[in-house]
Amino acid sequence: MRALVAAALAACVLFSPLVAAQWAGVFKGGPMEFFDEDDMRLFLETSRQALGRPADDQPLGWENPKNGHRGDVKVLRAFESRGRDCKELQVRGEAQGRKGDTRLNYCSIDGQWKLLGDSQL
Repeated sequence: MRALVAAALAACVLFSPLVAAQWAGVFKGGPMEFFDEDDMRLFLETSRQALGRPADDQPLGWENPKNGHRGDVKVLRAFESRGRDCKELQVRGEAQGRKGDTRLNYCSIDGQWKLLGDSQL
């Protein structure tokens, strides 16, 4: 659980001052609960790369050779919300025999991609 908290904090630092509850909802019950610090670093680097790309059918994959945890990130669509450039990402992960996927919305605010919940779009 400490690794999860550390990973969530790292996500906040790397992307923006995110609300911890948003990340907890993404992790709960899925493979990301088992991600260690290296997994999160790989996931976040891949997500950052994906956010720099246009929407297409090409997912960007990552894998941690130390534990076999892996996943991919794909930009599903680019859109505008409240005058901000936004992207919807599909995030897939696999760890400890669990597989899962979710969709996350990021918007560019003050030059940084920030994770936003549906009510913030």
